[in-house]
Amino acid sequence: MFMQKRGATRGRGKSQKTERKGRWQLQVAKARFSELFRLARSEGPQHITRQGKECVVMISDEEYERLVGKAHQPKNLLQFFRESPLVGVDLDLERYKDEGRDIEL
Repeated sequence: MFMQKRGATRGRGKSQKTERKGRWQLQVAKARFSELFRLARSEGPQHITRQGKECVVMISDEEYERLVGKAHQPKNLLQFFRESPLVGVDLDLERYKDEGRDIEL
């Protein structure tokens, strides 16, 4: 017959230490890291707290790339200028020759 440890709960129910969906106390996050990892990828950001204060947020790599915009950065300088919002704007880039100033010796 299967015996359950004292104080343990059956199944994989919600921990009493998790305040609400997507929030984890640090010690619970460490103990259930695989689940935390899976939920960050499938359900979105997971907030990890220590002593009741927000500390870090675990997000998927896709969400991170979207936030920092690396997927939208140009690959080279030429592509950067081609995709610039200033394409087609008539800029006056002519410089006047600077001949210096007169000084007395």
